[in-house]
Amino acid sequence: MQLQPPDYCIIKLIPIFVDKNFQVVYLTNKRKIINDPVYGFISIPGDFVFDLIEHPWFQRLRNIKQLGLTSFVYPGANHSRFQHGLGALHLMNMAIATLRSKGVMISPVEEEATLIAILLHDAGHGPFSHALENSIISGITHEDISLLLMRKLNEKYNGKLDLTIEIFTDNYYRKFLHELISGQMDMDRLDYLRRDSFFTGVIEGSVGSDRIIRMLNVVDDSLVVDEKGIYSLEKFLIARRLMYWQVYMHKTVLSAESLLVKILKRAKEIANDGNDLYTTPALRFFLYNNITHSDLTDDGKFTPGLIASNFTRLDDSDIMVCAKYWADHSDKVLSDLSGRLLRRDLFAVELQNDPFPVKRVRDLSDKAKNILNLIPGLEKYYVFTDSISNLTYTPDAPVVKILLKSGKTADISNVSDMFDHRFLSERITKYFLCYPKECR
Repeated sequence: MQLQPPDYCIIKLIPIFVDKNFQVVYLTNKRKIINDPVYGFISIPGDFVFDLIEHPWFQRLRNIKQLGLTSFVYPGANHSRFQHGLGALHLMNMAIATLRSKGVMISPVEEEATLIAILLHDAGHGPFSHALENSIISGITHEDISLLLMRKLNEKYNGKLDLTIEIFTDNYYRKFLHELISGQMDMDRLDYLRRDSFFTGVIEGSVGSDRIIRMLNVVDDSLVVDEKGIYSLEKFLIARRLMYWQVYMHKTVLSAESLLVKILKRAKEIANDGNDLYTTPALRFFLYNNITHSDLTDDGKFTPGLIASNFTRLDDSDIMVCAKYWADHSDKVLSDLSGRLLRRDLFAVELQNDPFPVKRVRDLSDKAKNILNLIPGLEKYYVFTDSISNLTYTPDAPVVKILLKSGKTADISNVSDMFDHRFLSERITKYFLCYPKECR
C-alpha cells in the first residue's frame, strides 16, 4: 500500500524515507521563490532564513502596515512590514553577491548572520509603526524590541543568532556589515524608498536600488560607492528628501497619526486611573502596565520573555478593534476621538517653518473647549503643536565615501556638486498645528 501524507500538507511536504518505525518522514521544501511586485521573483537564501520567515513573530508583520495611516492619503499604501522585510532581505542578498564578486571576503556564517539581521531589523515594530512608541510605551524604540526578539529567538535556536546580534548592534569587528543594515545607503532605506514609492504612486521616490548595489565596494572596512555610481547615489538622496515631505511627513498623514496617538494616550490615562476599558489581551498588558526600558533586561518589574510574548501578539487589528469599541465608551474624549478615526474625520492641520504663536494655540484651545464642551485640561487632546524634521544626509552616520578611479576615496561632499545645496546637508525643521475643523 502506498503511503500518502495528510491532505493539509500535500503541497509543502515531500516524502523522503520510511524510518525504523515504518513512518514516512517528510521534508519541508524551504527553497521557495516569491513573486514580489517590486522586484519580481526573489528566492529565500537558506533553510534557517526560511524557518525564521515562517516563525509567528515574523509572520505577524503581515498585519502591520509599513506606512501606518498613510493610506488615508495614498489609498494604495497598504503594504506591510512583512513585504518590506522580504524586500530588504533580497537586496542584502544582492549586496553580498556584489561585494564577493569584487573580492570582498564574506564567509557563509557572516552571510547568513547579515541576512538574518536585515530580515529581523523591523520585527520590533508595533501597530501602525511608531504609534505605540509615542503613546503607551515610553523610552523604548522599535530597535530595542527588535533586539529583544532576536535575543529570545537566539535562546530558542541555541545561539544561532549570536553573530546576527553582534552585527545588528555594531559590535562585530567587520563594520561594513552593520553599514549594510544601518547606514547612509543601507538595504533598509533602499527597499522602503522604492517600495513606498511603488505603492503610494509617488514616482519621485523611485530609486535605482539595483544600480546602487552594483556600485558598492569595501575599502578600509567601510562601504564605498564606485565613482561611476555617484549620479545614482545623488538621485537616491533627492528621492529620500522628496518622499519625506510628500509621503512620510505629509500634513494629513501627520494629522491622522497624531489622532491615533491621542487615542492611545487617552486610553492609557483611563487605564492608569483604574477604570475598566475593553482591550484585546495583548494591548491590555501595555495599557495597564507601565513598561520601561529596564524591563527589557532581567532587572525590571516584568521579564523580557513576558514583554516579548505580549508584544508579538499585537498588530494593527488590535488597535482598530478597540477603536470600534471605544467609539461607544462612556468617556467623551475617548469616544469622540475613536469615532473621528473610524470616520476619517481628521483634525485640521497647518504646517509652517516657524513655531506657532502661543496666543494662537491658546485661543484655539479655548474655542475647542467651548465648542466641544470639554472639561478644562482635556482640550490638550484636540489642540496641539509639535515639530518635525528631516535630514537627507545624516552627519552622525559614517560618511559616504566615493571610490575614485585612482583607487583613492573621497567624501561625497567633496565630489558631488549637489552637496553645495543646503537642503541636502542641513536639517530642515517644520512645525505643525492640529485642531478640530469645527474651530476654523
